[in-house]
Amino acid sequence: MITRLKTPPTKSALLGLRRQIRFLQQGHSMLERKRDLLNRLVREQLEHYRQLRSQARAVLVEAYRWLAVAQMRMGSDVIRQAALGAGPALRVEIFPRSSVGIEYPAARAEEIALQPVGLMGTDASFDRARSGLARTAVLLVRLGEAETALWRMLVEQRRTQRRVNALRYNIIPRYRASIRFIESILEEDERMTLFQIRRLRESGRRA
Repeated sequence: MITRLKTPPTKSALLGLRRQIRFLQQGHSMLERKRDLLNRLVREQLEHYRQLRSQARAVLVEAYRWLAVAQMRMGSDVIRQAALGAGPALRVEIFPRSSVGIEYPAARAEEIALQPVGLMGTDASFDRARSGLARTAVLLVRLGEAETALWRMLVEQRRTQRRVNALRYNIIPRYRASIRFIESILEEDERMTLFQIRRLRESGRRA
């Protein structure tokens, strides 16, 4: 059952409710457009996230394949020593980004050219593994950005949907019920006033 607002049944209150309900209906319409836009953005972001995840998995599998080859050719001890002498493999920059009023951290990552490790006995497979792992790290940075953006879009999507539902099924119906109630009271008062005027006129004629 829809409850009415606690508003006195007066003409000024009725005019105020009508203004407020127009504002609420405009807000409801804007929220619906925002919800539809968020639905589209979530679908696009989800597809982007899935593509990045698939790419990262493929590159990681290839990098581990070359790492296994390097381990067979060089041995674990040589790889461990070579890894200690290896420099940074990528450069990462984090900065804020906003979409439809949703803020999330964005990241820009790029590979750094491989530097020689200065050890004898290294194999080309080791460099292939290093390069593959660097590409994987770049994709994982982009994947983390996409996942964070997707999660925050989903949170905002649910919040917007709750607001749309609250306006549609609770707030606006309460205003409409209050307007109908006040209109019925004022119409009844007007009928009673007209009836009393008619009675007074009839009494005046008989006198």
